Amino acid sequence: MPKEHEGLTPEERAHVAWHISTYSPNNGGSCVEAGPLNDGTERVAVRHSHHPDAEVILYTRAEWEAFLKGVRNREFDFFNPLQA
Repeated sequence: MPKEHEGLTPEERAHVAWHISTYSPNNGGSCVEAGPLNDGTERVAVRHSHHPDAEVILYTRAEWEAFLKGVRNREFDFFNPLQA
């Protein structure tokens, strides 16, 4: 596994600036959380808000930016696809 995708220690988790979407129902209890790591690597961690101590998925900045571009283009809008 490439170093940029290795897991986080408890100390590293404590320094992630976690964010929950304001669109999440139940005061953020039904969503994923994402946040940048505070280690200079520009990686982004993602976790399930119901299981904050479970595994996290790590993305490089380039991976995260590519994902966000896809979201903005509705490429992941599986339940409300663009009308052709």
